[in-house]
Amino acid sequence: MTLQFPIEEVSHFLPRKEADSIPFSSSQLPSVLQLFSILEDSPEAVAMRGTLEECEGEPITGETKMCATSLESMLEFVSTTIGSGTKNNLLTTSLPTISGVPLQKFTILDISEDIKAPKWVACHPLTYPYAIHYCHFIATGSKVFKVSLGSENGENKVEALGICHLDTSDWDPNHILFRQLGIKAGQDPVCHFFPVKHLLWIPQPSQATM
Repeated sequence: MTLQFPIEEVSHFLPRKEADSIPFSSSQLPSVLQLFSILEDSPEAVAMRGTLEECEGEPITGETKMCATSLESMLEFVSTTIGSGTKNNLLTTSLPTISGVPLQKFTILDISEDIKAPKWVACHPLTYPYAIHYCHFIATGSKVFKVSLGSENGENKVEALGICHLDTSDWDPNHILFRQLGIKAGQDPVCHFFPVKHLLWIPQPSQATM
């Protein structure tokens, strides 16, 4: 498979008290831009507006979502979604380098058995002056697994986290994945790897059936 695993720049979390004091809505964006001295027509402002629109968008059928503006709010959402009192593991894609892996051909060396995760929470970092994560769970069926990938130059071995969404019938029919794969919503499962620094919380194995 021809893949790349760049390492995105991810903003740092603010303390919860400070994050909660900053308005987080499209209607309040002008004041936030002023707070961070960002020009209204700059690329940064456009990216921030896109982040807010994604966070304020309606969830798809079976999706539970929120945008975490602090580490504490992320952990609270994980606890509420997976189950309070449940011990969780944190999975992500790991690389042998801190600079990312360029576009190249990879060979699949090994695929793990399905990781039991009746409930999970994926948290995807979004562009903003401080850390914002789009965290969600989709209850329409999924499979979680790990894939060991070897690069064509033999220098890089990637432990990639993967997930398959088994029912996409209620997804946006214009979703970029459908265009890339040449399929329609609900036609086939959609599988993807997690980019570096994108997180997946799952219950620990001993509690996975709770």
